[in-house]
Amino acid sequence: MGTALYMSPEQARGLTVDARTDIFSLGIVLFEMVAGRLPFEGANQNEILVSILSEKEPQPLARYSREAPAELERIVSKALRKEREQRYQTTKDLLLDLQSLKQQLDFEAKLERSIPPQPRGDQTTVSGASATAKEQAAQTTPITESLGNRIKHHKRSLIIALSVLIVALASLTYLLYLARPASAIDSIAVLPLVNASNDPNTEYLSEGITDSIISNLSQLPQLKVMARSTVFHFKGKDTDPREVGRQLGVRAVMSGRLLQQGDHLIVRTELVNVADGTQLWGAEYDRKLSDVLALQQDISREISEKLRLRLTGEDKKRLTGHDTTNAESFQFYLRGRYFWNKRTADGIRKAVEQFQQAIERDPNYALGYVGLADCYQLLEPYAGMPASETLPKARAAADRALQIDDSLSEAHASSALVYERLWRWAEAEAEVKRAISLNPNYATAHQVFGFHLMAKREFDEALKEYKRAQELDPLSSIVSINVADAYLLKNDLNSAIEQCNRVIELDPSFPRAHENLGFAYLKQRRFDEATTEFQKAVELSGRASIQLGSLGYCYALTGRRADALEMLKELEAKYDRHEALGQYLASVYTGLGDRDQAFHWLERDFEQHSGVLLRITFWVDFEDLRSDPRYADLVRRMGLQP
Repeated sequence: MGTALYMSPEQARGLTVDARTDIFSLGIVLFEMVAGRLPFEGANQNEILVSILSEKEPQPLARYSREAPAELERIVSKALRKEREQRYQTTKDLLLDLQSLKQQLDFEAKLERSIPPQPRGDQTTVSGASATAKEQAAQTTPITESLGNRIKHHKRSLIIALSVLIVALASLTYLLYLARPASAIDSIAVLPLVNASNDPNTEYLSEGITDSIISNLSQLPQLKVMARSTVFHFKGKDTDPREVGRQLGVRAVMSGRLLQQGDHLIVRTELVNVADGTQLWGAEYDRKLSDVLALQQDISREISEKLRLRLTGEDKKRLTGHDTTNAESFQFYLRGRYFWNKRTADGIRKAVEQFQQAIERDPNYALGYVGLADCYQLLEPYAGMPASETLPKARAAADRALQIDDSLSEAHASSALVYERLWRWAEAEAEVKRAISLNPNYATAHQVFGFHLMAKREFDEALKEYKRAQELDPLSSIVSINVADAYLLKNDLNSAIEQCNRVIELDPSFPRAHENLGFAYLKQRRFDEATTEFQKAVELSGRASIQLGSLGYCYALTGRRADALEMLKELEAKYDRHEALGQYLASVYTGLGDRDQAFHWLERDFEQHSGVLLRITFWVDFEDLRSDPRYADLVRRMGLQP
């Protein structure tokens, strides 16, 4: 607990303490040294604690020590502020003020020594002076000299005391700020801000501000930042920041709460050192809703400062350089990302509307165009819209983003994905490599590069990129499944199964994990277990077309022909409604051994220039087609080597 007589108000209340708590205790010691008594009075410890916890401030130092300089009074008073936000925030700030005071006292002492002593005068009386006046003068002189000597003595003592204290504080400051380079905070997880408003309409703000802080901090090359999909695994959970930090392998964790009251936002944040649980930084922001852009920029900047990162001018620019200057545009962008992250057809359509509103208000907002590009390239697999309609729009949006800001890693990564779907492989590779060079800590860029390498059947290199993405985004279900993809295609089936089971343990409702597990079991000829996993994937996905195709392939391969034909009927109906791709039907026909029908449906995708047709170059269910000359011809027409 500490010594009761020297406790700060927050320590006496049992609240979280930090460096400012020690500064308060030091303030009590300074007061006691100068005044000869404690600043908070009471007949016993309990009464003194009551005095510390009350709103009443201590008596001024001058009441007990008239010789105390006014500046020392101010320093001690500031150290003893009961609201810690009003105290010195670091020992370094206190050290600087004490050094300044010592310099002032040194100067005054030199000034006194430089003034020659005044003559006492001769023994003759001034004309008109009375004997009484002479007597009074004779009596006053030794009193004045005595007081002057006392003042000089106290100044010398104070200077000596300040010198000792400054040396001690300088040593402490060195230990805290300079002498521990090995313990510098070089990795962080930003947990989702808790929406304390309990209003679903405010959810986009809590998620969006979190996203923006993560995005800003990830621009710093010397800082490892956990990706969104990993930290959002903890959304809605009562978590201990230290436990989260240990689980994710980071040295600091930021958490916070957001409350919207009318047009005001109140955000409370805390940055915790995972090693010892101390608070590195805490702040409360009360801003207007229109200031949300500046709010996330301020939080990003203060975090980087409290982590003791040595930022170059370029680094500081990276923290805020890609944001819009239009607050309304930024709010629409936040809403767009909120809907996009839902990964549903309806969510993506809503996201398109929000991103369009963002760029209407700021036509030079690069991230707004990145958002549009990301949406348009997902509309085919999620909403069944023809790639011939969506991909040109995605390409135009990505090009505009790059035209505005060619240094934006997110823009190059999105551009790479669009080129992939347009079968422009050289441009795709150049763009994704550019994205990684701009921000090596951007998990999505490594994920995109892994996908590109899979299409080239370079599975070892793809696995390296997926694993790098996994280091940056360890709890992302889709990234972990990408790692499982690579293991599966390398025929390292045990590792693939292990990855799938890890994902299922964290997220039992993720369809792709059960689907991949099914393919691994098929390769091991564990047919009953494979069927069970494919069926789970279909159920969890709401009978999504890609999972229906995989289940139909499994039925066909394991001799359940009638069930496979039922899957084909369902998929054909979905295809007519633009809810399925030809390759999903081709998968079932491949399992049935009907290559003619399989290539018929693949050709229909080719005619539509399907952006995800390149999946046939590597995925498991098309292995039997790759010996057919029609396969080599098809991939050559897509611009790939067979």
